[in-house]
Amino acid sequence: MSTPQLQYDSLLSHYSNPLEAIPLLREYRPYFELIPSLRRPSDSLISIPFPVVQLTSPNLTQSHVQLQCDIALIMCDPDWKVKTGQEIFVFIHRPNEDYSALLKRWRQVEVTLGEEYYWLLPWKHRSIISDRGEYHYPLFVTLDYSPVRINKGLEGASLPHVKALNLEIDPPPDNEENQEAPICDPTQ
Repeated sequence: MSTPQLQYDSLLSHYSNPLEAIPLLREYRPYFELIPSLRRPSDSLISIPFPVVQLTSPNLTQSHVQLQCDIALIMCDPDWKVKTGQEIFVFIHRPNEDYSALLKRWRQVEVTLGEEYYWLLPWKHRSIISDRGEYHYPLFVTLDYSPVRINKGLEGASLPHVKALNLEIDPPPDNEENQEAPICDPTQ
């Protein structure tokens, strides 16, 4: 696996934990202020990697669609255990992804969320009402490998973006190290 792919996967796994996503939101203060309670952050934020929603059309047919974002962050009131209606969609710049592809992912999410939808929430949060949110906010995350034109384009389009903090990347396992030694048969 290439280093950019490792960076992307490490960031994705890191921000899949709601408590680890809070420092990301801290980098973009208007979104950080949306968190209902910092005293109970694990009850205030649901992090869903590669989220799926259930669309309901006017003729009552239903279909499931995976949103083209990397992570959805859903704000919840920790006391009432209900969503607050504010949803942040995190788009991590993927290796070899160009600016137009990154923006198309956001536009695809906007189009999908224009329909009536319900969240397919993780099992832990199944008791929370999963209807659509009123406010959808994008957050673009760039990394070391992101070309300058991506940051320039996001800046020019006035889209909220942050540069990812450098994370410790676990090196891929060494195949030779993980190979089991052949069993020696002393009778041979």
